[in-house]
Amino acid sequence: MGVLVLKLLLIYSVLNPVFISSCSSMPLNHLLTTALGGNETDRLALLAIKANIQHDPNRVTSTWNESIHFCSWHGVTCSRRHHQRVIMLDLNSQGLAGSISPHIGNLSFLRDLRLYNNSLRDGIPPEIGRLRRLQVLNVRGNLLTGHIPANISNCFHLTILNFSHNKLVGEIPSQLGFLSKLQRISLSYNNLTGEIPSSFGNLSSVQALLAGGNNLVGRITSSLGQLKNLTSFSLGENMLSGTIPPSIYNLSAIVDFYVQLNQLYGSIPSDLSDAFPNLQLFNMDGNQFTGSIPMSISNATSLVSFDVATNNLRGQVPNLQKLHNLEVFSIAENHLGRGTHGDLSFVSELINATRLRWLFLGYNNFGGTLPASIANLSTNLEKLRLPGNLLQGSIPTQLGNLANLQALALQENFFTGSIPIDIGKLLRLQLLSLQNNKLSGRIPSSLGNLTTLLRLELQGNKLNGSIPSSLGKCQGLLKLDFSQNTLDGTIPQPLLNGLLYLSISLNLSKNQFTGSLPLEIGKLKNLGELDVSDNMLSGQLPGSLGSCESLEVLHMEGNSFGGLIPSSMKELRGIQDLDLSRNNFSGEIPKYLEGFAILKNLNLSFNKFSGAVPMEGVFSNASAISIVGNTNLCGGITSLQLPKCSFEESNSRTIKIIISLVSGLTLLGISLVLCFLFFRLSRKKRSLNELSNLGNSVPRVSYENLLKATDGFSSANLIGVGGFGSVFKGVLDDDRVVAVKVLNMSHWGASRSFIAECEALRNIRHRNLVKIVTACSRNDFKALVYNFMENGSLEDWLHPSSGIEEVTDPPKVLSLVQRLDIAIDVACALDYLHNHCETPLVHCDLKPSNVLLDNDLTGHISDFGLSKFLSKLSKNVSGNKSSSIGIRGSVGYAAPEYGMGSEASTYGDVYSFGILLLEMFTGKRPTDHMFCDGLNLHNYVKTALPKRVADIADSLVLQGGKINVEESHNRSSLRAQKIEGCLTSIFGIGVACSVESPTTRKDINDVASELHSIRDNLLD
Repeated sequence: MGVLVLKLLLIYSVLNPVFISSCSSMPLNHLLTTALGGNETDRLALLAIKANIQHDPNRVTSTWNESIHFCSWHGVTCSRRHHQRVIMLDLNSQGLAGSISPHIGNLSFLRDLRLYNNSLRDGIPPEIGRLRRLQVLNVRGNLLTGHIPANISNCFHLTILNFSHNKLVGEIPSQLGFLSKLQRISLSYNNLTGEIPSSFGNLSSVQALLAGGNNLVGRITSSLGQLKNLTSFSLGENMLSGTIPPSIYNLSAIVDFYVQLNQLYGSIPSDLSDAFPNLQLFNMDGNQFTGSIPMSISNATSLVSFDVATNNLRGQVPNLQKLHNLEVFSIAENHLGRGTHGDLSFVSELINATRLRWLFLGYNNFGGTLPASIANLSTNLEKLRLPGNLLQGSIPTQLGNLANLQALALQENFFTGSIPIDIGKLLRLQLLSLQNNKLSGRIPSSLGNLTTLLRLELQGNKLNGSIPSSLGKCQGLLKLDFSQNTLDGTIPQPLLNGLLYLSISLNLSKNQFTGSLPLEIGKLKNLGELDVSDNMLSGQLPGSLGSCESLEVLHMEGNSFGGLIPSSMKELRGIQDLDLSRNNFSGEIPKYLEGFAILKNLNLSFNKFSGAVPMEGVFSNASAISIVGNTNLCGGITSLQLPKCSFEESNSRTIKIIISLVSGLTLLGISLVLCFLFFRLSRKKRSLNELSNLGNSVPRVSYENLLKATDGFSSANLIGVGGFGSVFKGVLDDDRVVAVKVLNMSHWGASRSFIAECEALRNIRHRNLVKIVTACSRNDFKALVYNFMENGSLEDWLHPSSGIEEVTDPPKVLSLVQRLDIAIDVACALDYLHNHCETPLVHCDLKPSNVLLDNDLTGHISDFGLSKFLSKLSKNVSGNKSSSIGIRGSVGYAAPEYGMGSEASTYGDVYSFGILLLEMFTGKRPTDHMFCDGLNLHNYVKTALPKRVADIADSLVLQGGKINVEESHNRSSLRAQKIEGCLTSIFGIGVACSVESPTTRKDINDVASELHSIRDNLLD
């Protein structure tokens, strides 16, 4: 009976820790061990640990039951001695969510605790301090918060302590300095503050001290100079100041030394290689160090990476002949060199570095010529950057020997001569930057061989001749800049035919091009900036220019263009900067320019425009427009000080106004009569009225026409089924391929959806929104007709069907860059809807199936059936205002506040975009079966940041740049690190957009800007 009572007491104590706290006169371990024996204590402690795990996707704790002995439970290791006590608990990388139970302190024989790479939250239980036998404590890569318990110092047998990549706060407990057996301590990437405890100088056995990526301040304590066994010293990415104590340079065992991105100053010791004879990785980037690079690094034969960029170093670079293992050498953004011949002699000494991959020498004072021996560097060289120096002479012709070169940046020097033809042999080149030199001669046609080229920048030289048509073969180009040269001839049509993916800019300004702007310019549908200013171009602008719907900047000033501005340019509603000055344009200023909501700068000066100046939109701000030099203009806002328009024109306008008023009153009277007669049919007629509001630019089409176009709405032409109807592929009489959305009017809400979509489509126009072609309304038949999107929806690409019928089709795979471009398209469209429409519009149903992709994989938001216009005063609501509408959007994508009755807001769209972004780059739907028991897509990604993106990224995203956890930290995978950094930033944006609190979500304008920056950095 006594044993039974003790068992009951023990079980009750596990379920109710308050009971134990009341037994303060007897230690917990002793009480439980006395009651039933230690192994029973361990079993119950494990069950308590299991109880705190709220999500176990791999079901690793499913074996933790009475069917088998607890020593056989997954992740549990017991000793053979001491009556089978638990000595190891290893549950790493299992996706576990929940918290660490305080009962873990009952595993009194535990030596090894490994819970890393999970999603455990809350604090580190101080009860761990009771584990006197503990040797390994590794909880890196979780969501742990709070302070580091000071009593961890009681675990005096600890050899490994890893708290990195969590969210710990507060100061580092000085008591940790008494763990004399500690060999590795990692506190990196938390939110720790305060100074580095001087007691850390007592960690006599420590080999790795890692505390980078925190908010540590103050000086580096000199006591660290006592750590004679230290091999890894990492305090980078903090706010440390002062000098590095001399005692640190007595640590002769150092292999890795990281103090980058702090506020440290002083000089690098002259005997660096003697101080650190085993040095491999050395990084002081982004500090305030002065002096010179010590000559002693000539003897650092084990050196693999040397980075002292962005400091204030001066003098010459030492001899590097013995550095055979060097892979990265970065000394950019200093004051090195004397601007004289021989400054780069050290480059010839790097020939022996057969593993060299990155050589960054930019923005220094290096003078003289670029040694021809640079062509003899390692064929593994991927990036060679020497911009912003004082280099002269010609570019070595033998650079074509560097077969694996991906980036060649020689801009902002004084190079002369021609561009070497052999550069065309660099078949892996993605960036070629030679701008702002004194290069002359023709552009080599061999550059057309660089089919992987993403950016070609040759501006600011003295190049002449015509543009070689062979460059049209560089179909991956995103940016092409030939401005400020003396190029001539016409703009070659083959060039424009080939550069269909050009999206950043095409700049041909300040040259001597002649002829007209080719019709093929309309093929550059993704182009963001076009500048052909200050040439000798003439003729009328081609109507195809209106197809460049992505244009944000259009500069054509300083040419001889004439005639009327083509009406097709009304499609360029994304324009922000439009300059047509100093040409011969005539006719009236197009009134449609008033509707360009985001146009910030309009220059029409020195042309031959006549008639009245519009007064709305950009024309209402005199500082945003320039119309000087057009002598026949009149009217406009008062501040333009133009003469009033003539009486005849005013009289004509008056007559037109009177006619319009009479017509309007007549129509109003008829409408009132009809409303009275057909009151009971008003809801059905409302959709027809809304359809008419689409305007004259959207003609009606008959039911018979659509019936013919879709082959009788044949199932063979069915391409999608949505909540309110079906979508069919069709071919109109003019051979246009279209998508016909037929609403199911028997479905509740279909009529309201039709009305909402009509209202939205008549008020918006943007390059990344679907464009309506025509519409049909006949009794209970309602249909909208859109441009057909050849590549279907984003849903089709992210989650392709595995049906047998698709086996023969090529697999649908979106690369990292393509996904990023589509994300930017969607963000720009939402930015337009939220911030640049006359009345802000909320989409309310953003998801992959509502993002359509055209032939160039440009993203277009579709389906405005749930959209809602907002008053500008209520553009961003708090989320607390109740609405009877209920949930807006689709499960998994709808903002959580909608489920509580909040009204639609731009915050809701941002939430949906955040989920969409996470889905695009993880490949997981928010409704995936793995997301249950409190785990969702947002938390799934959040727990992996910042260092486990390789674990969660869609494997298809990584094709062509495959990364894994080990490789991403390997010094030989710098390209993989760049990809991982890009993904980390993208996931960070997705998480910030999909937080639960509406008001703390990111603004979509900032999101679009950040995504653009990520893309530029990725392609740099």
